[in-house]
Amino acid sequence: MSGHSKWSTIKRQKGAKDALRGATFTKLGNAIAIAAKNGSDPETNFSLRLAIEKAKSANMPATNIERSIDRAKNKDASELNEVIYEGYGPGGVAVIVECATDNINRTYPEVRNAFSKHGGSIADKGSVLFQFEQKGVITINEIGDEVLIKALDAGALDVVEEDSKLIVYTEPKQLAKVRDNLSQEGLNLSDVELSYIAKNTVSITDEQTANKIIRLMEALEDIDDVTNTYVNFIIN
Repeated sequence: MSGHSKWSTIKRQKGAKDALRGATFTKLGNAIAIAAKNGSDPETNFSLRLAIEKAKSANMPATNIERSIDRAKNKDASELNEVIYEGYGPGGVAVIVECATDNINRTYPEVRNAFSKHGGSIADKGSVLFQFEQKGVITINEIGDEVLIKALDAGALDVVEEDSKLIVYTEPKQLAKVRDNLSQEGLNLSDVELSYIAKNTVSITDEQTANKIIRLMEALEDIDDVTNTYVNFIIN
């Protein structure tokens, strides 16, 4: 199982549990507000459309979604910024942390403390990010040769089968086009997003180290200002 799959699977499970208790609404609302800075119409702003769809899948109330979009029209949104922190976890794994924050003086210490409490350390800007590349990622909740061919014909860069699903990778600028092509084929899609994919992976053979990495990633995900996390390990 790939490291991307390992953490992505755990993160999806954790996200589903958090959604049940409304713990993700702050993160989702911040993501919507930031996306809406580039336009409040989801028909012409693909990033906003994705953020809204993700919020809906977590059962975020429509009123909360509208309120988040409205934030882009006032001072609150102008103070909300996207920030990326980089670091290393147990076993030397590389970690990227995406945040949406209106107070870096609050967010940075929280992220730094999560690293230090779980055997990691925050790193200088640019020292980790070069180990990843941004790609569009689409999950198709179906498998089979016919689905694979449709994904490739839709413009996918690569397609990988994981956990009885097909993971489609695209060029970042082609994500909207490939997603629309797949939708027109009537395929069951989920988790459409831009993601940082590791160029190379760190192999973890020790279960204790693997568990430490997972605890670090969960601690980072529990920070309200954190919108996404990425790591480059695989388990052997």
